[in-house]
Amino acid sequence: MSAPDLPSPETHLDNLTSIRRSLQFLVLVALFGTCYFARDLILPILLGFLLALTLSPLVRGFYRAGIPHAVSAGVLVTLTALIIMAVVFGSAGTVALWSDELPSMGAEIQQKLRVMSDAMEGVRNATEEVEKITKAEDGSQEVIVQQPGLLDTAMDTVTRIGASLIVTLVLAMFLLSSGELFYLKMVQAFPTLAGKKRILSTVYNIERRVSRYLLTITVINAGLGLCLFAYLTALGMPQAYVWGIAAFLLNFLPYLGGIIGTVLVGAFAIVTFDTVSYALLAPLGYLALTSLEGQILTPFLVGRRLAMNTVAVFLTVVFWGWLWGVPGALVAVPFLVVFKAVCENFEPLQTIGLFLSSEDRHLPEHEDEKAET
Repeated sequence: MSAPDLPSPETHLDNLTSIRRSLQFLVLVALFGTCYFARDLILPILLGFLLALTLSPLVRGFYRAGIPHAVSAGVLVTLTALIIMAVVFGSAGTVALWSDELPSMGAEIQQKLRVMSDAMEGVRNATEEVEKITKAEDGSQEVIVQQPGLLDTAMDTVTRIGASLIVTLVLAMFLLSSGELFYLKMVQAFPTLAGKKRILSTVYNIERRVSRYLLTITVINAGLGLCLFAYLTALGMPQAYVWGIAAFLLNFLPYLGGIIGTVLVGAFAIVTFDTVSYALLAPLGYLALTSLEGQILTPFLVGRRLAMNTVAVFLTVVFWGWLWGVPGALVAVPFLVVFKAVCENFEPLQTIGLFLSSEDRHLPEHEDEKAET
């Protein structure tokens, strides 16, 4: 009886490679599954780190001026909390009033856009007739599930958002107050001096680039909100400051944020002004300001080094919006900036960092000649 044939070393290596790739895929799926179900826990922690990265250059600058980390961190985080509270309390009443008036606003928009409304009314009537015929033939009974009350839903949402903001602010203050302690702990994990130097240089590089991007984008969005507020005030649109705040927040959402803001401003302008032609000046101005910011101002101030692949940005926004909703879409780009900076500072991930970058990098001339041959 002959002995069974043993697999060759090459086959054994291929099997191990396949197993490793399968395990990596399973780990990736498990990671995203954890992110989906633990959103309320992970999101405020992620926001805390992003806020700490954004404010870290200011804290370090104050430290060079002789102000301790804890003092500057406490002042900056407190100022951030006050700004958030001012924005919330200043716009909450107006937004709640608009929510109550949405049905009447919709009717007024339909009245002013009569041509489009007539076409949509015909489609709606046809749809209702089809639904009546389907229900008559089916004969089944409709079961209505009572949903939670509006007040309960609102209180639950406010409580959840408030708890997330508290965790975000407290975590950011702890990180900023610790100064260099967090980095020193990371350095101590590497046994060799070369490893310590490399990880410290990498961490400072990532922090510098990410904080520069986040701080610059925040200032640009604030400027956009102020410009839109001034423009809508000049047009005579009431509560223009609410739209300035909305533009500031929506501009963290690339591409989609500008479209959403333009549509919303246009809808409320049609309700506010007497003529549709004059009302169109509001969304056109919004679109012009966001286009100027996105095509000229941001690329000039941020620079090509921090610019990213538009396809990667769009897919990231769509993915995190699907995974976490609106909060996920808002933090998608800052998260992508962090991930890109990490990839570019670690050699095994530099290919991914190159894909995420918008820079048109070419191969050296001798490599081009090898590729042609």
